[in-house]
Amino acid sequence: MIVVGGGIAGASLAGSLGPDLRVLLLEGEDFPGYHTTGRSAAFYSETYGGPRVQPLTTASLPFFLDAPEAFGAPLVKAPRGALYVGRAEQRGAVEAMHALYPGLGLAIVGPEDIAARAPALRPEWRAAAVWEPGVRDIQTSALHEGFLRQLRRNGGTVLTGRRVTALAREGGLWRVHCGAEVHAAPTVVNAAGAWADEVARLAGVAPVGLTPMRRTMVVLRVPPGEFCSEMPLVLDVDGSFYFKPDAGTYWLSPHDETPTVPCDAQPEELDVAVALDRLEKATTLTIGRPERVWAGLRTFAPDRVPVYGFEPDVPGFFWCAGQGGFGMQTAPAAGALCASLLKGEPVPEALRAAGVDPAAYSPARFRR
Repeated sequence: MIVVGGGIAGASLAGSLGPDLRVLLLEGEDFPGYHTTGRSAAFYSETYGGPRVQPLTTASLPFFLDAPEAFGAPLVKAPRGALYVGRAEQRGAVEAMHALYPGLGLAIVGPEDIAARAPALRPEWRAAAVWEPGVRDIQTSALHEGFLRQLRRNGGTVLTGRRVTALAREGGLWRVHCGAEVHAAPTVVNAAGAWADEVARLAGVAPVGLTPMRRTMVVLRVPPGEFCSEMPLVLDVDGSFYFKPDAGTYWLSPHDETPTVPCDAQPEELDVAVALDRLEKATTLTIGRPERVWAGLRTFAPDRVPVYGFEPDVPGFFWCAGQGGFGMQTAPAAGALCASLLKGEPVPEALRAAGVDPAAYSPARFRR
Protein backbone atom coordinates (compact mmCIF):
# COMPACT_ATOMS: atom_id res chain seq x y z
CA MET A 1 0.00 0.00 0.00
CA ILE A 2 1.24 3.50 -0.86
CA VAL A 3 0.28 6.49 1.29
CA VAL A 4 0.80 9.88 -0.37
CA GLY A 5 1.42 12.54 2.27
CA GLY A 6 3.25 12.43 5.58
CA GLY A 7 1.31 14.97 7.62
CA ILE A 8 -0.91 13.92 10.50
CA ALA A 9 -3.51 12.46 8.10
CA GLY A 10 -1.12 10.11 6.33
CA ALA A 11 0.97 9.39 9.42
CA SER A 12 -1.97 8.45 11.65
CA LEU A 13 -3.49 6.22 8.97
CA ALA A 14 -0.19 4.53 8.08
CA GLY A 15 0.75 4.08 11.72
CA SER A 16 -2.60 2.44 12.47
CA LEU A 17 -2.45 -0.24 9.77
CA GLY A 18 -0.48 -2.75 11.82
CA PRO A 19 2.31 -5.13 10.76
CA ASP A 20 0.30 -7.28 8.33
CA LEU A 21 0.47 -4.84 5.40
CA ARG A 22 3.52 -3.55 3.54
CA VAL A 23 3.19 0.23 3.69
CA LEU A 24 5.20 2.87 1.86
CA LEU A 25 4.64 6.50 2.82
CA LEU A 26 5.73 9.11 0.27
CA GLU A 27 6.28 12.69 1.46
CA GLY A 28 6.95 15.47 -1.03
CA GLU A 29 8.89 17.69 1.36
CA ASP A 30 12.25 17.02 3.00
CA PHE A 31 10.55 16.06 6.24
CA PRO A 32 6.99 14.96 7.06
CA GLY A 33 4.56 17.49 8.43
CA TYR A 34 6.28 20.55 6.97
CA HIS A 35 3.06 22.37 6.12
CA THR A 36 -0.09 22.24 8.26
CA THR A 37 0.95 19.57 10.77
CA GLY A 38 4.25 21.20 11.66
CA ARG A 39 2.56 24.59 12.21
CA SER A 40 -0.31 23.46 14.39
CA ALA A 41 -1.18 25.10 17.69
CA ALA A 42 -3.55 22.24 18.33
CA PHE A 43 -5.72 21.67 21.31
CA TYR A 44 -8.19 18.91 22.12
CA SER A 45 -11.76 20.22 22.19
CA GLU A 46 -14.82 18.07 21.63
CA THR A 47 -16.79 21.03 20.29
CA TYR A 48 -14.15 22.21 17.80
CA GLY A 49 -15.15 21.40 14.25
CA GLY A 50 -18.85 21.01 14.94
CA PRO A 51 -21.22 18.12 15.76
CA ARG A 52 -20.22 15.97 12.76
CA VAL A 53 -16.55 16.06 13.75
CA GLN A 54 -17.20 15.64 17.48
CA PRO A 55 -17.60 11.81 17.43
CA LEU A 56 -14.08 11.44 16.00
CA THR A 57 -12.71 13.77 18.66
CA THR A 58 -14.53 12.00 21.49
CA ALA A 59 -13.38 8.60 20.26
CA SER A 60 -9.75 9.82 20.22
CA LEU A 61 -9.52 10.73 23.90
CA PRO A 62 -8.70 7.23 25.27
CA PHE A 63 -5.72 7.07 22.89
CA PHE A 64 -4.49 10.49 24.02
CA LEU A 65 -4.70 9.46 27.66
CA ASP A 66 -3.04 6.06 27.20
CA ALA A 67 -0.95 6.04 24.03
CA PRO A 68 1.05 3.00 22.84
CA GLU A 69 4.72 2.65 23.73
CA ALA A 70 5.88 4.01 20.36
CA PHE A 71 4.72 7.49 21.34
CA GLY A 72 7.05 7.65 24.31
CA ALA A 73 5.50 10.66 26.06
CA PRO A 74 2.14 11.97 27.27
CA LEU A 75 0.24 13.28 24.28
CA VAL A 76 -1.94 15.77 26.14
CA LYS A 77 -1.40 18.02 29.11
CA ALA A 78 -3.75 18.36 32.07
CA PRO A 79 -7.07 20.00 31.13
CA ARG A 80 -6.93 23.78 30.90
CA GLY A 81 -10.54 24.21 29.76
CA ALA A 82 -11.91 26.73 27.29
CA LEU A 83 -14.15 29.77 27.48
CA TYR A 84 -16.22 30.61 24.42
CA VAL A 85 -16.94 34.20 25.35
CA GLY A 86 -19.47 36.72 24.13
CA ARG A 87 -20.60 40.28 24.60
CA ALA A 88 -24.17 41.04 25.63
CA GLU A 89 -25.41 40.94 22.03
CA GLN A 90 -23.85 37.47 21.61
CA ARG A 91 -25.86 35.84 24.39
CA GLY A 92 -27.93 34.00 21.78
CA ALA A 93 -24.81 32.52 20.19
CA VAL A 94 -23.59 31.35 23.62
CA GLU A 95 -26.91 29.64 24.33
CA ALA A 96 -27.03 28.09 20.85
CA MET A 97 -23.56 26.60 21.25
CA HIS A 98 -24.43 25.18 24.66
CA ALA A 99 -27.59 23.57 23.26
CA LEU A 100 -25.65 22.00 20.37
CA TYR A 101 -23.66 19.66 22.64
CA PRO A 102 -26.01 18.41 25.37
CA GLY A 103 -23.88 15.44 26.43
CA LEU A 104 -20.43 17.01 26.81
CA GLY A 105 -20.69 18.61 30.25
CA LEU A 106 -20.66 22.19 29.00
CA ALA A 107 -21.94 25.02 31.18
CA ILE A 108 -23.01 28.60 30.62
CA VAL A 109 -21.11 30.88 32.99
CA GLY A 110 -21.50 34.56 33.83
CA PRO A 111 -19.30 37.59 34.47
CA GLU A 112 -17.85 36.52 37.83
CA ASP A 113 -16.75 33.08 36.61
CA ILE A 114 -15.34 34.54 33.40
CA ALA A 115 -13.37 37.22 35.28
CA ALA A 116 -11.95 34.63 37.68
CA ARG A 117 -10.74 32.39 34.85
CA ALA A 118 -9.64 35.09 32.38
CA PRO A 119 -8.99 38.31 34.32
CA ALA A 120 -7.46 40.04 31.30
CA LEU A 121 -10.79 40.13 29.44
CA ARG A 122 -12.48 43.50 29.32
CA PRO A 123 -15.87 43.75 31.12
CA GLU A 124 -17.85 43.90 27.86
CA TRP A 125 -16.49 40.45 26.93
CA ARG A 126 -17.69 38.90 30.19
CA ALA A 127 -21.44 38.95 29.50
CA ALA A 128 -21.70 35.17 29.07
CA ALA A 129 -19.58 32.23 28.00
CA VAL A 130 -19.70 28.52 27.38
CA TRP A 131 -17.26 26.71 29.67
CA GLU A 132 -15.81 23.50 28.21
CA PRO A 133 -13.79 21.91 31.02
CA GLY A 134 -12.09 19.08 29.11
CA VAL A 135 -10.00 21.14 26.66
CA ARG A 136 -6.31 20.19 26.69
CA ASP A 137 -3.15 21.15 24.83
CA ILE A 138 -1.90 18.45 22.45
CA GLN A 139 1.78 17.58 22.20
CA THR A 140 1.63 17.79 18.42
CA SER A 141 5.18 16.72 17.56
CA ALA A 142 4.99 13.71 19.90
CA LEU A 143 1.70 12.66 18.28
CA HIS A 144 2.93 12.99 14.70
CA GLU A 145 6.34 11.44 15.33
CA GLY A 146 4.76 8.64 17.34
CA PHE A 147 2.60 7.53 14.41
CA LEU A 148 5.61 7.59 12.07
CA ARG A 149 7.64 5.61 14.62
CA GLN A 150 4.81 3.09 14.91
CA LEU A 151 4.71 2.75 11.12
CA ARG A 152 8.43 1.98 11.01
CA ARG A 153 8.16 -0.51 13.89
CA ASN A 154 5.46 -2.28 11.89
CA GLY A 155 7.90 -2.65 8.97
CA GLY A 156 6.71 0.35 6.97
CA THR A 157 8.93 2.73 5.04
CA VAL A 158 8.94 6.54 4.87
CA LEU A 159 10.55 8.27 1.88
CA THR A 160 10.86 12.05 1.87
CA GLY A 161 11.50 14.42 -1.02
CA ARG A 162 9.18 12.29 -3.17
CA ARG A 163 6.71 14.66 -4.82
CA VAL A 164 4.17 12.68 -6.85
CA THR A 165 4.19 13.66 -10.52
CA ALA A 166 1.92 11.01 -12.06
CA LEU A 167 -0.39 8.14 -11.08
CA ALA A 168 -1.84 5.43 -13.31
CA ARG A 169 -3.56 2.11 -12.69
CA GLU A 170 -2.20 -0.76 -14.79
CA GLY A 171 -2.77 -4.47 -14.35
CA GLY A 172 -4.43 -4.10 -10.95
CA LEU A 173 -1.65 -1.90 -9.55
CA TRP A 174 -1.31 1.82 -9.03
CA ARG A 175 1.97 3.10 -10.39
CA VAL A 176 3.02 6.21 -8.51
CA HIS A 177 5.68 8.31 -10.23
CA CYS A 178 7.97 10.61 -8.29
CA GLY A 179 9.90 12.02 -11.21
CA ALA A 180 11.90 9.11 -12.68
CA GLU A 181 11.22 6.93 -9.61
CA VAL A 182 8.18 4.62 -9.77
CA HIS A 183 6.47 2.71 -6.95
CA ALA A 184 3.61 0.23 -7.38
CA ALA A 185 0.88 -1.10 -5.09
CA PRO A 186 -2.74 -2.27 -5.41
CA THR A 187 -3.96 0.57 -3.16
CA VAL A 188 -3.00 4.22 -3.00
CA VAL A 189 -4.09 6.50 -0.15
CA ASN A 190 -4.53 10.16 -0.97
CA ALA A 191 -3.47 11.93 2.24
CA ALA A 192 -1.87 14.89 0.51
CA GLY A 193 -3.55 17.63 2.57
CA ALA A 194 -3.96 20.85 0.61
CA TRP A 195 -2.73 19.00 -2.50
CA ALA A 196 -5.23 16.11 -2.24
CA ASP A 197 -7.45 17.30 -5.10
CA GLU A 198 -4.35 17.73 -7.26
CA VAL A 199 -3.25 14.17 -6.49
CA ALA A 200 -6.74 12.95 -7.41
CA ARG A 201 -6.55 14.73 -10.77
CA LEU A 202 -3.19 13.08 -11.47
CA ALA A 203 -4.91 9.72 -10.89
CA GLY A 204 -7.83 10.59 -13.18
CA VAL A 205 -10.19 10.87 -10.19
CA ALA A 206 -12.63 13.76 -9.90
CA PRO A 207 -11.72 16.19 -7.11
CA VAL A 208 -14.10 16.54 -4.16
CA GLY A 209 -13.79 20.33 -3.97
CA LEU A 210 -11.21 20.80 -1.22
CA THR A 211 -10.32 24.38 -0.32
CA PRO A 212 -7.05 25.25 1.46
CA MET A 213 -7.49 28.19 3.83
CA ARG A 214 -4.74 30.25 5.42
CA ARG A 215 -4.68 30.52 9.22
CA THR A 216 -2.44 33.04 11.01
CA MET A 217 -0.73 32.58 14.39
CA VAL A 218 0.96 35.28 16.47
CA VAL A 219 3.13 34.76 19.54
CA LEU A 220 3.23 37.62 22.06
CA ARG A 221 5.19 38.20 25.24
CA VAL A 222 3.48 40.51 27.76
CA PRO A 223 4.83 42.06 30.98
CA PRO A 224 5.32 39.39 33.69
CA GLY A 225 2.56 40.78 35.89
CA GLU A 226 0.04 40.37 33.08
CA PHE A 227 0.83 36.77 32.19
CA CYS A 228 -1.48 34.09 33.57
CA SER A 229 -0.26 30.54 32.92
CA GLU A 230 -3.46 29.05 34.37
CA MET A 231 -5.77 30.91 32.02
CA PRO A 232 -7.92 28.68 29.79
CA LEU A 233 -8.11 28.83 26.05
CA VAL A 234 -10.30 31.86 25.25
CA LEU A 235 -12.31 32.01 22.04
CA ASP A 236 -14.87 34.46 20.69
CA VAL A 237 -18.06 32.40 20.44
CA ASP A 238 -18.55 33.82 16.94
CA GLY A 239 -15.04 32.84 15.87
CA SER A 240 -13.20 36.14 15.40
CA PHE A 241 -10.20 35.27 17.63
CA TYR A 242 -8.72 32.86 20.12
CA PHE A 243 -5.72 33.03 22.43
CA LYS A 244 -4.06 30.88 25.08
CA PRO A 245 -0.97 30.94 27.30
CA ASP A 246 2.02 28.86 26.30
CA ALA A 247 5.49 28.80 27.88
CA GLY A 248 5.44 32.40 29.07
CA THR A 249 3.78 33.77 25.93
CA TYR A 250 0.29 34.12 24.51
CA TRP A 251 -0.55 32.40 21.25
CA LEU A 252 -3.13 34.37 19.30
CA SER A 253 -5.06 33.83 16.09
CA PRO A 254 -7.63 36.02 14.32
CA HIS A 255 -9.27 32.72 13.34
CA ASP A 256 -8.86 33.73 9.71
CA GLU A 257 -9.88 31.42 6.88
CA THR A 258 -8.58 32.94 3.67
CA PRO A 259 -9.09 30.68 0.62
CA THR A 260 -5.84 30.09 -1.22
CA VAL A 261 -4.07 27.62 -3.47
CA PRO A 262 -1.90 24.80 -2.09
CA CYS A 263 1.33 26.52 -1.09
CA ASP A 264 3.91 27.16 1.57
CA ALA A 265 1.66 29.57 3.47
CA GLN A 266 3.15 32.79 4.82
CA PRO A 267 1.52 35.29 7.20
CA GLU A 268 0.12 38.51 5.79
CA GLU A 269 0.82 41.77 7.64
CA LEU A 270 -2.86 42.71 7.54
CA ASP A 271 -3.91 39.45 9.24
CA VAL A 272 -1.33 39.96 11.98
CA ALA A 273 -2.59 43.53 12.50
CA VAL A 274 -6.19 42.31 12.69
CA ALA A 275 -5.23 39.72 15.31
CA LEU A 276 -3.49 42.31 17.48
CA ASP A 277 -6.37 44.77 17.13
CA ARG A 278 -8.94 42.17 18.18
CA LEU A 279 -6.89 41.13 21.20
CA GLU A 280 -6.42 44.77 22.23
CA LYS A 281 -10.17 45.40 22.04
CA ALA A 282 -11.01 42.24 23.99
CA THR A 283 -8.37 42.42 26.75
CA THR A 284 -6.38 44.79 28.95
CA LEU A 285 -3.07 43.13 27.99
CA THR A 286 -0.12 45.35 27.06
CA ILE A 287 0.47 44.41 23.44
CA GLY A 288 3.89 44.98 21.94
CA ARG A 289 5.70 43.75 18.88
CA PRO A 290 5.00 40.06 18.10
CA GLU A 291 7.77 37.69 19.04
CA ARG A 292 6.94 35.33 16.20
CA VAL A 293 4.31 34.94 13.48
CA TRP A 294 3.51 32.17 11.04
CA ALA A 295 0.71 30.80 8.88
CA GLY A 296 -0.51 27.37 7.92
CA LEU A 297 -3.18 25.83 5.73
CA ARG A 298 -6.40 24.23 6.91
CA THR A 299 -8.08 22.30 4.10
CA PHE A 300 -11.85 21.81 4.09
CA ALA A 301 -14.27 19.79 2.00
CA PRO A 302 -17.36 21.73 0.84
CA ASP A 303 -19.36 20.53 3.88
CA ARG A 304 -16.40 21.02 6.28
CA VAL A 305 -16.41 17.31 7.15
CA PRO A 306 -13.37 15.06 6.55
CA VAL A 307 -13.26 12.72 3.56
CA TYR A 308 -12.37 9.12 4.49
CA GLY A 309 -12.99 6.11 2.28
CA PHE A 310 -12.58 4.47 -1.11
CA GLU A 311 -13.48 6.44 -4.21
CA PRO A 312 -16.61 4.82 -5.71
CA ASP A 313 -15.97 2.93 -8.95
CA VAL A 314 -12.20 3.58 -8.87
CA PRO A 315 -10.46 0.44 -7.59
CA GLY A 316 -7.86 0.96 -4.89
CA PHE A 317 -8.06 4.77 -4.58
CA PHE A 318 -8.65 5.84 -0.96
CA TRP A 319 -9.25 9.35 0.39
CA CYS A 320 -7.90 10.62 3.72
CA ALA A 321 -8.27 14.38 3.41
CA GLY A 322 -10.18 17.52 4.33
CA GLN A 323 -9.36 17.48 8.03
CA GLY A 324 -9.64 21.24 8.43
CA GLY A 325 -8.21 22.49 11.70
CA PHE A 326 -9.12 19.39 13.67
CA GLY A 327 -6.74 16.83 12.19
CA MET A 328 -4.65 16.56 15.36
CA GLN A 329 -7.48 16.11 17.82
CA THR A 330 -9.18 13.47 15.64
CA ALA A 331 -6.03 11.68 14.44
CA PRO A 332 -6.26 8.55 16.63
CA ALA A 333 -9.87 7.82 15.69
CA ALA A 334 -9.45 8.87 12.06
CA GLY A 335 -6.41 6.60 11.71
CA ALA A 336 -8.25 3.66 13.25
CA LEU A 337 -11.34 4.28 11.10
CA CYS A 338 -9.34 4.49 7.87
CA ALA A 339 -7.28 1.43 8.77
CA SER A 340 -10.42 -0.65 9.29
CA LEU A 341 -11.91 0.55 5.99
CA LEU A 342 -8.71 -0.17 4.09
CA LYS A 343 -8.42 -3.68 5.53
CA GLY A 344 -12.11 -4.46 5.07
CA GLU A 345 -12.60 -4.97 8.79
CA PRO A 346 -15.48 -3.83 11.02
CA VAL A 347 -15.13 -0.36 12.43
CA PRO A 348 -13.80 -0.70 16.01
CA GLU A 349 -16.58 -0.87 18.57
CA ALA A 350 -15.08 2.00 20.59
CA LEU A 351 -15.52 4.27 17.57
CA ARG A 352 -19.08 3.06 17.00
CA ALA A 353 -19.88 3.69 20.65
CA ALA A 354 -18.70 7.29 20.30
CA GLY A 355 -21.05 7.78 17.33
CA VAL A 356 -18.55 7.46 14.49
CA ASP A 357 -20.45 6.57 11.29
CA PRO A 358 -18.21 5.80 8.29
CA ALA A 359 -20.91 6.87 5.85
CA ALA A 360 -20.74 10.44 7.18
CA TYR A 361 -17.15 10.76 5.92
CA SER A 362 -17.32 8.74 2.70
CA PRO A 363 -16.37 10.44 -0.59
CA ALA A 364 -19.53 8.87 -2.00
CA ARG A 365 -21.48 11.84 -0.60
CA PHE A 366 -19.94 14.01 -3.31
CA ARG A 367 -20.78 11.58 -6.13
CA ARG A 368 -24.54 11.43 -5.79
